[in-house]
Amino acid sequence: MEAMILVTGATGTIGSAVVRQLTARGAKVRALTRDPGRAVVPDGVEVVRGDFLDQPSLEAALVGVDAAFLVGVLGPEDGGRDARLIELTRAAGVRRIVKLSSIGTGEPEFGPFGTWHLPGEQALRASEVEWTILRPSSFASNTLGWAQALRAGQPVPNLTGEGRQGVVDPRDVAEAAVVALTGPGHAGRTYTLTGPEAISVPDQAAVLAEVIGRPVETVTPSTEQIREQLAASGLSEPAVDGVLGGLEFARGGGNTTVTDDVREALGRPARSYREWTEDHRHVFVEP
Repeated sequence: MEAMILVTGATGTIGSAVVRQLTARGAKVRALTRDPGRAVVPDGVEVVRGDFLDQPSLEAALVGVDAAFLVGVLGPEDGGRDARLIELTRAAGVRRIVKLSSIGTGEPEFGPFGTWHLPGEQALRASEVEWTILRPSSFASNTLGWAQALRAGQPVPNLTGEGRQGVVDPRDVAEAAVVALTGPGHAGRTYTLTGPEAISVPDQAAVLAEVIGRPVETVTPSTEQIREQLAASGLSEPAVDGVLGGLEFARGGGNTTVTDDVREALGRPARSYREWTEDHRHVFVEP
């Protein structure tokens, strides 16, 4: 019988890319989402409803699953829930788990943000399954949020000043998940996934300006403005504090890590921010 692969967070940035890439390889995929009616997935993908707060829905989604891609933590309050999700997956007989974590997990200098994924990582390492942990840096796709401002002729927000980060293409993260889910040689590995260079927001704006052929100006919101925006998005106060701490850490030059782990996982170099921008140019120039 063909192995079933469960993808949680299947409509998110990484989860949706994992679904597409697995399907392109001919894998049997079950996509977990809170709202199946709104899910857009390739033909042949089984879409099921599941919520991390609804254990029966998770147990039903895990029936017959051989491998799982887990996207669990949403904030500082959710680490225990993340660990329980891994325990449910293990108890269901899933033999291979790939967890999406975050760069800096377990490193004290990252502050509270560096602890969010720890319970899940620890639960996974303590399990008897084949596990792989992915710790991506800042996503290139975060700048998709600039599109509306650019179309309106406005500057784009710079939340990290001159701080440079190893901005990674989400497609590389998804592909690392896919090879770990389907191939040998990745069990027991923790990959810190970055792009080929550490770049700042002004660097990204300069690259984007060259690609779209017009200036891209940046503006730096105050800490209070950022706090208000995060709170308005529905984040709890501890989550807001954690995100602000992470931004401050990056602003101070703390997240400049660049690794060769994409090459280790995929056998090729990581895509650059310029490559990502060229492939998504239409988002910034089309109405």
